[in-house]
Amino acid sequence: MTDFDLVWKNLFRRPLRTGLLIVSIFIAFLIFGLLVSVNVALERSSNSGTASNRLVVANKINFTQPMPIAYVNQVATIKGVTAVTHFSWFGAYYQDQTKSRFVGFAVDPATYTAIYSDQIKLGPGQREAFIKTRDGVIVGKALAEKYGWRLGQVIPISSNIYIKPDGGRALDMRVVGIFSGAKPDDPTTALYFNYEYLNESRTFGRDQIGTIGVVTASPDLNDAVAKAIDARFANSPYETATVDEKTFQRAFLKQAGDLNFIITMVVAAAFAAILMIVGTTLVSAVRERTKEIGVMKTLGFPGPRVLRMVLGESILLSGLGGGLGLGVAALMLKGLSKSAMGASFGDLSMDLSVALVGIVLALLLGLVTGLIPALSALRMNIIDALGRR
Repeated sequence: MTDFDLVWKNLFRRPLRTGLLIVSIFIAFLIFGLLVSVNVALERSSNSGTASNRLVVANKINFTQPMPIAYVNQVATIKGVTAVTHFSWFGAYYQDQTKSRFVGFAVDPATYTAIYSDQIKLGPGQREAFIKTRDGVIVGKALAEKYGWRLGQVIPISSNIYIKPDGGRALDMRVVGIFSGAKPDDPTTALYFNYEYLNESRTFGRDQIGTIGVVTASPDLNDAVAKAIDARFANSPYETATVDEKTFQRAFLKQAGDLNFIITMVVAAAFAAILMIVGTTLVSAVRERTKEIGVMKTLGFPGPRVLRMVLGESILLSGLGGGLGLGVAALMLKGLSKSAMGASFGDLSMDLSVALVGIVLALLLGLVTGLIPALSALRMNIIDALGRR
């Protein structure tokens, strides 16, 4: 019989207790795998498709507040600005608001597709069709595949913000383009349509926009241009706040709160609880086997070997629970990628770095929880062990 056989049998001598411990560790690593992967996806999403010489202008109060469309032409006259466009959040969904929400913006077709050509790759003639078709819409490849949309099809896209004069929320849009990203893993789960089509159809907020996209002549001019833009509209009813594109995307994704901090606290709390539970249980388990350890030492098992066996139990226990948790988390993330939540992130999957960190944490958890009982077994005196009741 090998040492591993002894470790396995000792670990499962009380199946119910071991099973409950594995479930506890499983839950901790399931939480870790899901939350950290979502956080990584958020970070990846905020960094994808950003350019160093692009700025975003939004209302100073909050980017959800509107600005007059007349601001676009005024921004274009500021020194250092080479191109400008605008885009407005639509609150888009298809048929069922609870199940099919996705990113949708009303844009100026010509300027938007020119400035963000690194994010929107259209087929031959599709950009021209988008510019010329008032009710045209371009949709991401992943979104088109999800709903079975095809070129030329007319689809009703509804808004949870805007209402038409007849009380309806859906705008009929003609699919004139299906775009892909610059890289294969770039999210393509959004759609863009003509701002003028929205502007003539809504009952409030006419001639107002959400945000302005700005291209500067050089990244070195970003700060000067941003200050000039905000100074231009200072003390007006619609003051502005201008930031670089990456900063704006991060702020947009964190509108629900500081997700990084929340995720860190939840994961830390879960691991602290599991550490105490598993550590206390293993100490009790070793105390139950005091006489057995004494017999093993009497038979010639050296102290270091006993220490390795006790540590092996805790590492095996942590490895089983952690491995199951990470595995199930990876499967759940694949399922979430196909849901409305996954549409916000594109490919929502467990990154290799998250899996590696999880494996390291499982090993560390096993070492930390098994260290005290292992040292106790190492120092245990044969006479005291055999005499303990």
